[in-house]
This record gives sequence, C-alpha cells and structure tokens, in this order.
Amino acid sequence: MMSVTCGNLDFGRTVLDLVSCGCSSNGSFDRFPGRRYGVKASLKAGNWRDFVRRRLYCFRRESAPRRVFPTKTSETLFNEPEITQVPLPVLDVKESKRSVSLANLFEVVADDLQTLNQNLRSIVGADNPVLMSAAEQIFGAGGKRMRPALVFLASRATAEMMGLKELTREHRRLAEIIEMIHTASLIHDDVLDDSDMRRGKETVHQLYGTRVAVLAGDFMFAQSSWYLANLENLEVIKLISQVIKDFASGEIKQASSLFDCDTELEDYLIKSYYKTASLIAASTKGAAIFSGVDSKTSEQMREYGKNLGLSFQVVDDILDFTQSAEQLGKPAGSDLAKGNLTAPVIFALQKEPKLRDIIESEFCETGSLDEAIQLVKSCGGIERAQELAKEKADLAIQSLQFLPKSSFRVALEDMVMYNLERID
Repeated sequence: MMSVTCGNLDFGRTVLDLVSCGCSSNGSFDRFPGRRYGVKASLKAGNWRDFVRRRLYCFRRESAPRRVFPTKTSETLFNEPEITQVPLPVLDVKESKRSVSLANLFEVVADDLQTLNQNLRSIVGADNPVLMSAAEQIFGAGGKRMRPALVFLASRATAEMMGLKELTREHRRLAEIIEMIHTASLIHDDVLDDSDMRRGKETVHQLYGTRVAVLAGDFMFAQSSWYLANLENLEVIKLISQVIKDFASGEIKQASSLFDCDTELEDYLIKSYYKTASLIAASTKGAAIFSGVDSKTSEQMREYGKNLGLSFQVVDDILDFTQSAEQLGKPAGSDLAKGNLTAPVIFALQKEPKLRDIIESEFCETGSLDEAIQLVKSCGGIERAQELAKEKADLAIQSLQFLPKSSFRVALEDMVMYNLERID
C-alpha cells in the first residue's frame, strides 16, 4: 500500500502526472499501468484513425482500475469531469480519412494569426537592432505558429461555452507571449545542441555567434515575462512561469542522461513533458482560464495540450529516423548522434543488446551511427514509438469531449490527426 499527497489526483496517474502537478509520493508507482505500447492487431498501418474513434466509444474498458489510498479526504481531491456519464459523439470515420493540412486547420483563426504576426515585431521591440534581427531570423524561418494557433482555437472553443462572441485582450496577449517563449527556447536549444540549421535556415548562433544568441533568447524570455506580469492574472502567471522552469529542468535532465542506455520510457516522457508538452498544456489551459471556465474545464484543456504535446514530441523523434536531412532541415539521426535517446531507441534497446554496445561506445567507430539507426528500424523501435504517439493522441481527443461541437473543436481534434498523419 502506498500513500499519495496530491491536490488534483485521479486514478491511474503516472509519475509524469505527479511531476507536472507538483505532487509527492512515498510509494512506488506501477510504471505506465497496463503497458499497451506494443504492436496491436487493431493498429495495423493505415488503421489508426479507426482506433482513435473506437477508443472514444469504448472508454478503455480493458484497463483494470487501480486503487489509490489518499492521505487527504476525497473532497479535497481533484475530480475530473465524468466523461462516461455523457454519451460521446463518435467522430465520422470517413471524414477522418481526408488529408489534414495546417492551412485548413488554422483557417478558422487565420485573422487572429495575421494580427499576431503583425504584433510580434512591435512586442519584441526595435530598441535593440541586433537582438531584433536575431529574433526575426527565427520568426521568419517558416515556423508553423502552432502554439499561438492552439491558444486561439482553445480560446474560441471555450469562449463559446461562456457566451463570449469575441476574444479578450488577454487571449491575444497570451498567444503572443507563448510564441515569444517558444522562440526564445528554440534560440537557446540551438546553442545547447550546437545546431547549425533550424527549419532549413542557419540558426541565430551560427549567424551572430553564441553571445548574441544567448542574449537574444534571454531578452525574449524577459520581454515575455514583462507582458505576462501585465496580464495581472496570478493563476496564468504561475502557469507560464512553471513552463520556463520546466524548460531548464528538461535541458538538465537531457544533459545528465546522454548515452545512458538505462534510460526508461517514463524518464523520456517526463523530459518530453518539460521540453515540449508543458508549454502546449499551459497554452490551452491559459486560454480556457481567460474564457472564464471552471477549474475542471481548464484542467481538461491542460490534459488535451499535455497529451498532444507528448504525441508531437514522439512523432518528431520518429521522423528523426525516417526522414531525410532535407525534409528535417537538420541532419537525420542527430539526436542519437548526440546521445539523446528517444522513444524509438528506448524501445529498440529492449530487443537488441548490440545497440547498447554501439551507443555506449559513443559511435567511436566509422559507420557505427548508421548501424545503430538501422538497428532501431529493424528491431521495431519505430513501430512501437508510433503506438505510443497514437496512445497519447487518443488521450488528447478524449479530453475534448466536454466541448460543444464547433468548428474550433473540430480543428483541435484535427490537430491531433494532422500530427499522426506525419508518420502515416
């Protein structure tokens, strides 16, 4: 028996959930109860959309409940909305087979994104021409603006629930802050990873040097923090401040586990939450908060963002093995070359002992990196990582079932589909 101290606990949480909400435990968790990341007959190639839709209907009936013994009374625990008490609409499978593009996804918030693009230049400021030029290198590098688009979609979906016809100033400012934070993190990531290319263009530190790149990232973090404070919403300030802390925690966690073949899937997911999913979760939850929804609704939006973010990261890590350098805008297999072991590698290590020897040698022999990449592909690492991405995508879609049907909810669902189509 274990005891758990958590202000917002729900049954079946993993250590990842405890980390993300600041909980503590004096017991050991069953790591990812009922592991289902292996290849399933129902998840054959091309059939994942049907799987996601079916999961909305069957409510994970195969998952046995796990008892948790809290140290607080049940009234103090967080209770998620009872999704199973409301009949869930099953999404049209035929409709899901259409190809999803970002242009189509963002069409319903196109005007919002156009305004954001215009505002970013003035928000960054023109007082520091070198820093402004460095920031524009990222802003103009073909970014998808996915995170601010998610802010707008979540804002409009939840605003409709509350009878709001237009977005507030806070909604729009949040989207701008999120994009600045994301941009700052990319600049710093490229310095830490010593990356020469980003989205097919030279990185800031490659063009201007490490000193300017670090200062540019710091400047954008500081500027975003100033605008964040001016929102004067303590809950959102705490939420976004935690994201910036998570970025640093993720980088430290990654740096301390390079070439570590004992890295477990759970460790990878926690790091991925820190580095990627935390910001997306804060984006969708913050948007809901500014719409004036209750805490349960905003938490459901956080769950959507968290699981979408994790699914995106897993897909990105798969593409690092399956796409060319031209498609990636950086060398293929670059994470593995630097000792950053992602989901495909972690799964492959469970089957191929030789892969451990190659990685622990830090690819000292000519051709060893190419051999390692082939082993990851041949040992089922890619396929099992695909199942993990689909698992998180399923959870993201389930978190949206409380939203009324609208073009904004459809776009949020299609964002999940778009991500999975990148590996379809």
